Amino acid sequence: MSFRQTIVRYFSNHAETNDVHTDQSLQTHYYKTTGEKALKMLEDLFQSNSKYHINAVSRDRGEISATIIKGRKAFIVATVIMVRPFRTAIDFSVTTESRFPIDFGYSYRLIQQLYIYMDEELPPVDYKQQ
Repeated sequence: MSFRQTIVRYFSNHAETNDVHTDQSLQTHYYKTTGEKALKMLEDLFQSNSKYHINAVSRDRGEISATIIKGRKAFIVATVIMVRPFRTAIDFSVTTESRFPIDFGYSYRLIQQLYIYMDEELPPVDYKQQ
């Protein structure tokens, strides 16, 4: 990761994942499950933790949006896409709500925490086979 990317990570209030991200840790994660089970698991995560509030769930689009209401405020959009049978991609987009347009890497760390939880709950697909 270049110096510029490191600066942008810490001095931005937004982070999101995608398939071909320059930062390896912000690349899409794939899981060996159905889209419906992954969406249900995310919904259960956000409902069971009192720091999250679910704003909307769109099963047709495979999206769930939530807000962190305790501590540092943030808006999360999780997108679940079933690529093939029992191969589901999960992406996150996190925007931190603050007075200034920087969050010192909070949105990046939040995505890391969400992926760690997902990796514990769902069987990940071997990333080398993608």
